[in-house]
Amino acid sequence: MLKKILCIYIILVSFSCKKNNNEIPKFTILSEKERAILKDELLEDRFLNLLPKLMDVAHIDMWLLISREYNEDPVLKTMLPATWINARRRTIIVFYRDKEKNTLERLAVARYDIGKSIKSAWNKEQQPDQWKALTAIIEEKNPSKIGVNFSEHFALADGLVKTDYEEFLENLPTAFHSKIVSAENLAIAWIETRTAKEMLLFKDLVKITHDIIDEAFSEKMIKPGITTTEDVVWFLRQKVTDLGLETWFHPTIDVQRKNDPLKSHIESFSKQKEEEIILEGDLLHCDFGISYIGLNTDCQQHAYVLKSDENEVPSFLKEAFQKGNRVQDLLTSNMKSGKTWNEILSKSLSDGKNEGLRPSIYTHPLGTFGHSAGTTIGMWDSQNGVPYTGDYALRKNTAYAIELNTTVFIKEWNKDIRIMLEEAGFFGDDFFEYVNERQTAIKPIKAK
Repeated sequence: MLKKILCIYIILVSFSCKKNNNEIPKFTILSEKERAILKDELLEDRFLNLLPKLMDVAHIDMWLLISREYNEDPVLKTMLPATWINARRRTIIVFYRDKEKNTLERLAVARYDIGKSIKSAWNKEQQPDQWKALTAIIEEKNPSKIGVNFSEHFALADGLVKTDYEEFLENLPTAFHSKIVSAENLAIAWIETRTAKEMLLFKDLVKITHDIIDEAFSEKMIKPGITTTEDVVWFLRQKVTDLGLETWFHPTIDVQRKNDPLKSHIESFSKQKEEEIILEGDLLHCDFGISYIGLNTDCQQHAYVLKSDENEVPSFLKEAFQKGNRVQDLLTSNMKSGKTWNEILSKSLSDGKNEGLRPSIYTHPLGTFGHSAGTTIGMWDSQNGVPYTGDYALRKNTAYAIELNTTVFIKEWNKDIRIMLEEAGFFGDDFFEYVNERQTAIKPIKAK
């Protein structure tokens, strides 16, 4: 069934590409029913083929996730079927891994089955107390370790709230208290690991993101002297809504031009951008991402508004852009399994500076969440490394927003500019690749 749905998906997002006359390619998004089928099939594949391996690596044979409606553990939220927008009442999920028998039981200490993947294991008429029903399961399975989601440094792995944790301990026999461990590494691995089947979807999602940016950065949308940066921002938001998609952050459009000073990093990264009228000779930059069937994109690209006497992007801007691509290459070439991101960050910045570049790197995990769980390669205000999250090692089959910039002096403008890039990348079995290509040249926008 999953193969069939994926084939349908690939057909539906195929493009009827008429690229002449600057016509933007069209694509079709899956219906809500088709999305739900695909989402549940992908989730079942993760439960069946991924989770047992992750639990073995984490040395946790029982994983408990406890949440109440509208206050869900972010990990539990990723495990809900398409028809469950939220948890119901108090939802408790128990995963029990018997490595010797090579089995993984998926139980819900809840009044309902959680879709087709997790079966209810609580009969309230026989045992009215939900906590006692959970305790009975724990006593029966007698796990070596009971993993629960608490973490000091990784927010997405810290989903067990104080009240639920205290009630859990109060009802759990003291003999099991010493078996409770943080499921931090398991929770992170669940969120950060991408399956081969998910990557088929992710590849198309990144392509859709690129095509929306192409439409926004085109003469169809931008009329120099008339169109404002906010016009383009709200075009992006409306386009996402019209396509039946969602965005996980408000997009931004900003301008660099000859007679304006370079903005500081804090101004560049602020989401509160001043509205500006777009003019000929402007170097435009966008930050934009979309959400679809449990995955997220995050992309930054550049465009240039040609002057009336120009037929292509000026060579000095082309050369500056190539330096941005070079910083990307240095970073991705240093991505090695087992290396911490602080090590990768330090090496990449050093390599760039040795080539005369002025790089800044702030790459983050990407996938199930926009700013997802996993390791952090710098932050724009932490270029000497990031404590704790930067010390987390690079794992295989994980995705990242390769986000960075380099500052370049432009003699023709007598000023510095900043080339800011972000593209979805995948680290597989000791290799890196972009999920669906990257920008290698500034997009020209013809003035009409």
